[in-house]
Amino acid sequence: MKKRKRIKRNNWVRLDNASNIFLAAMSNRDSKVFRFSAEVTKTVDPDLLQQALNKVYEDYKLYHSVLRRGVFWYYLEESDLKPTVRLDINPTCEPLYHFDRRDLLFRVVYWKKRISIEVFHVLSDGTGAMWFLQDLLAEYLRLRHPEIETDALLKSTYIHDKSSEDSFFRHFRSKEQRNFNKATQSALEKFGDVSAKAKNLLFPKVETDTKKVYHYKGTYTPDNRPRIVEMEMPVQSIIQLAKREKVSLTLYLTALFMESVRKSAPDFRGNETMAVSVPVNLRQFFPSESARNFFAVTRLEYTYKEDRENTLSEICAEMKEQFDPQLTKEHLQTLLTRLIYYEYHPVGRLVPRPIKDIALKIINYNNNRSLTLAVSNLGRVSFPEIVDPLIKQVYFHTIAVRPQFCAISHNDIFTISFTSPYIETAIYQQFASHLTKEGIPVTVTVNKVTEEELGGVH
Repeated sequence: MKKRKRIKRNNWVRLDNASNIFLAAMSNRDSKVFRFSAEVTKTVDPDLLQQALNKVYEDYKLYHSVLRRGVFWYYLEESDLKPTVRLDINPTCEPLYHFDRRDLLFRVVYWKKRISIEVFHVLSDGTGAMWFLQDLLAEYLRLRHPEIETDALLKSTYIHDKSSEDSFFRHFRSKEQRNFNKATQSALEKFGDVSAKAKNLLFPKVETDTKKVYHYKGTYTPDNRPRIVEMEMPVQSIIQLAKREKVSLTLYLTALFMESVRKSAPDFRGNETMAVSVPVNLRQFFPSESARNFFAVTRLEYTYKEDRENTLSEICAEMKEQFDPQLTKEHLQTLLTRLIYYEYHPVGRLVPRPIKDIALKIINYNNNRSLTLAVSNLGRVSFPEIVDPLIKQVYFHTIAVRPQFCAISHNDIFTISFTSPYIETAIYQQFASHLTKEGIPVTVTVNKVTEEELGGVH
């Protein structure tokens, strides 16, 4: 009797809690891809960049993954594919996942003195992707500058955990949480049916019957590439403006973003609500060194009214009043524990993947209707001391279905990258105008998106 040949199965992991909604939300206009870029002091050598990528890639097993579809869920499967650096000539943040192809979920591109990594959000969040870029740049600069001693670089390099741990599962589905007591069950029952619970957990409920959420309207770019407006400014100067309003830098920029929309949108009637989504890095509350997604999303809103001045200070104060209670470990623990409970509910796990996809698409559609803007501030990023002087600036942006910005700082420079599916730039002109009136020097660059701007090149 012939022995059955044993089939080798590659390592695989289930998607983390945040990843499922990205797949449901993905579209031709919204690839769910984001980009980090770093400008170095010398023109990029592609051969050395490829050598650096080969080395770092071997250390990050998570980045070997391809996305597969099962009967009940999606999952990441380890592959034998090898990444290749490319010249950055295509539109930014093009799709990385194609259901009919087996592709890696990230790419590395270069242009002149810029090195960029683009990542499909299902694979990792901004923190995890930045770890990859930090290690890639350190290795590349070691090769590009022979005067850098390898031992000195190793001593100054921080060690990144490159594991594929699901930190949502680790922190919010402990043994005790699997055996919900009566009190927890009672609290969960207040959330209504499963689909409504999922929606409320992703974004707090919006009272659409009493508040009209404003949606900015513009002219879509012809080939789905986003309009990108980059602003650079001294980091301490912008921080001082936030301190003056007694709010965090993220909240100050969010309030200014809302005001820039109000002043530049001709159809804003003055009695509408602006709502914004703000991601929160859960690693600052729950220990995790995983390179996978580990964040939550909060929702803030401000309703303009005719019986008040609606000043920037008023908006900042209301943003802070809403944000602070959501930014506590206790609140996040309760929120995520409930969400993980429903993700692993026996009934939900038996629902076939295509039906889950439809349900999540409906949830995502309703979430989009409840938002005006999106913001993300990754904060300060640093590199090993021995190579840090060789990195001039860092940039961060993502694809967009609505006007949004991504912010990041390196050394004494703060960079805000606005992205939008529309060609109009009036919002960003208002934003920059406010900062310059406050005495902050702002450098602005804008990409080309229309046929006229591109000179007929698609």
